[in-house]
Order: sequence, then C-alpha cells, then structure tokens
Amino acid sequence: MAFLPSGLGRLDGLDVRRSPHLLASVREAALAGSVPPEEPRTVIGQSWTRALGHGVDPDVGGHNGLIATEEIEHRRRSSPLGDLLPVLREGLVSVADAAWHIMVVTDADGRLLWRDGSLAVRRSADRLGFAEGASWAEEVVGTNAIGTALITRSPLQVHSAEHFVRTHHGWTCAAAPLHDPRDGRLLGVVDVSGPAATLHPATLSLVAAVARVAEGELRSRHWAAVEGLRAMAAPILARIGGQALAVDRNGWTAAVTGMAPPDRVALPASMGAGPLWLPSLGMCTAEPLPGGWLIRVDGGERAPDAGRVVLDVSRPRSASLTVSGPAGSWTQTLSPRHAELLFVLAVHRDGRSAAELAGDLFGDPSRTVTVRAELSRLRRSLAGVLAHRPYRFADGVDVALVRPENPLDLLPHSVAPVVLAARR
Repeated sequence: MAFLPSGLGRLDGLDVRRSPHLLASVREAALAGSVPPEEPRTVIGQSWTRALGHGVDPDVGGHNGLIATEEIEHRRRSSPLGDLLPVLREGLVSVADAAWHIMVVTDADGRLLWRDGSLAVRRSADRLGFAEGASWAEEVVGTNAIGTALITRSPLQVHSAEHFVRTHHGWTCAAAPLHDPRDGRLLGVVDVSGPAATLHPATLSLVAAVARVAEGELRSRHWAAVEGLRAMAAPILARIGGQALAVDRNGWTAAVTGMAPPDRVALPASMGAGPLWLPSLGMCTAEPLPGGWLIRVDGGERAPDAGRVVLDVSRPRSASLTVSGPAGSWTQTLSPRHAELLFVLAVHRDGRSAAELAGDLFGDPSRTVTVRAELSRLRRSLAGVLAHRPYRFADGVDVALVRPENPLDLLPHSVAPVVLAARR
C-alpha cells in the first residue's frame, strides 16, 4: 500500500479511504456494542469510547451554543495565535479555497476563533453549527479532528463516519495542534475541513507542516525578545552583588550574575513583585522588568522543603502541580511528559528506578537515557520536592493526586502503558 501520513489510512485498523457505508457500519456496530466488520483506527475507537462516556448524542451531538461576539474578541486578543494568522493563511487558505475547504483556528478549549476559505463551504458549515464562537471540543460534539487533536496533541484527520455525530458524516477534517514553544502550553488547533468527497491524503501532511512553521515563527519571536531583555538587563545585573538573574515572563534566562545560568526557571502561575519562593532557588525577591523579571536570590538558609504537593490531572487538556510549604504556595502547568512522570511517582510513592520508569512510560526498560534527562529537568525546577535513588517524591512531602471523575479522561494524550492501565 502507498505511504499515508500519520493519522489517515490503514495504520492500525480500518482504511478510511474505503466505502463510507463500511465506515458507517463499523461505527454503528461499535456504538451498539457488537462486533464491527472491521476494527476502527485505535485513535478513533478510543475517542468514540470517550464520547460515549461524556454522554454525547451520536445523532445530533451536544450543545455547542455560540459565545457572544465580545467573548470571541476577548479570546482573540488574548491568544498568541492571532499573530500567526498571516502564516497560517499563507500556507493553507489558498489550498483550502481551491479544494472547497475552509481553514479554522481554535483556542485550547476548542472554540472556533477564526475561519477563512470557500464561501460556499462556510455556508454549509454554518448549517452544521461549525461557526466562529462554537465549541468543537470532543466532550461537546464527540470525535472530530479539532477536539480529538486537542486531546491527543497529535495531528489527525477524521473522515466521514469516523466522526462520532451522524450529522458530521458528510465532512472530512484535518487538524494539527499548536503549542507555545516558550512553555509547551497548548494554544489551540489549526484545521482544514470540507466535504467528505474531497478527501485527499496529503491534506494532513500540509496542515501539520504549516503548524510547525507557525510554531517556528513563535520560537523566533521568543528568542528575539530574550535577546532584547538580555541587552536591557545586563547593565543592571553588573551593578548587583550576589546572585541574580533576569528572566522573561516564561522563566527563560536572559542574563545572570553570581551563579551558574539555568536554561529556565519555573515561575509560579500568578507571578508578582516582592518576596517569593521558587523550589529551584529558594527564597527570592522579584522585581518587574520590561518583558520579564529581575530575580534576586536571597542569601542565608534555603526555604524549608515543601510540605504538600497536589498533582491535578483531572482536566483532559491540562495538568498542574501545586507545591505548598512554610514559605508559601507555588503552581505550575505541566508539559505532557512531566505530567506522566509525576503521575507515576504519585502512584508509586516508594519510588521507581530509571528502568522501571522507562517501562512505565515507553514499555521499554532500556530507554533510561530519556527518563534521566526528563527527570533532571524536573528536579532543577523542583529541588526539595523530588529525590532520586530511586526517583520519588521527597520524604516528608504529602502528595495528593487529583484524578478525573471519568477514568477515560486521565491524561488522554498519553499512550504510556502505566496510564493506559490506570484508565482501565
């Protein structure tokens, strides 16, 4: 069989290019709990199961009422994706328009913020409720390229009856998630959608490539801003005695004095001027700089170790860690990989060796180099919280794990064996 891009074709089940009647019969059998004539693709089957668990109506979907125009404008102004629209439009709109498709961009909640392309297809999308301000999250409308890509954090094409909701079966959609390269935060999705009859296997590769170009544009702008902060902060740091560093708003180091320069300092979600405790540095004093912060590391004893840690993995599209102790409280959003690692350590309080963690995450105990590298990054941010030999939460730290109500929503992007087992 000819090569097909990831997310489309017979990669682990049904070839979606075959008869739409076969796709429909596979869906009907799966939803009825009977044996389908062929297995759906794994990513689709798992999404159908999640949609059933959320109670999505397979005939008409859920309520995806439009948010107010003022709310749409607020979300647009608050999103870094607005600055990327020229890149996305240049790469996708002309192709989408020629192929009778439309390009849409959503935020991390699955709300459609921008839409462009074929006028005729936009009118058809309006009748479907696929309009600016609508929610296309998986828990609202079931399996679709936008909502499911937000969950899996991977490019995905969903074709015809692979959609959970029957009224969407006349469509084919290809979507790729967009991440902020500064902190790995999920920003949203770019998607190209159109009539199912216009399916082309190259569409997904194109959408994924344009998404990477857009993320590269964000990365270039970020490093240009860091360079500007470095030039501004260098003379300030030259006049400071002791340890201090200038970081941007995401914690990336621009300049440093009196200490080894960390690549990045994990900052609390609600950063403010004045005294603060950073698990990697101890007690510090923060002062605002244009585009970032001046952080002075206080002398003397380090702050007491953390007393309580709350790992919150209850939300399907984000995970966070809150560290509390005598010196205060600190919250940080976690990357998908760090969320997986901390979940394993929260479950196995006695600790895990590098080989055991490699088996937990990859099903391959030999991948210890990757595990050690990720844990080294984590421990630089969470000094006093994590210990090693074996890897574990430090003795005396009270750990609380907040799981989702529905086990299927546990880190749904993850394919780690330990997470798959926990979902069951």
